Amino acid sequence: MQIKINGQIEKIAQTNLTITRLLEVKKVESPDLVSVLLNDEIVDRAQYETIKLSDNDTVEFLYFMGGGVG
Repeated sequence: MQIKINGQIEKIAQTNLTITRLLEVKKVESPDLVSVLLNDEIVDRAQYETIKLSDNDTVEFLYFMGGGVG
């Protein structure tokens, strides 16, 4: 399967790949803090284990961080 992840096209050998499994395969640090954009739509975290990825999907891992000058 070919998926575009964070702007890079990657070939993933696994089938029936869920978002949760993709986070594991890509060894994403702090997966509980990552939001996922799938084909330009934010995915509800509760659906990570049920949504299956398809060939040519586009996935972005988003990290929201606070900060600034006080």
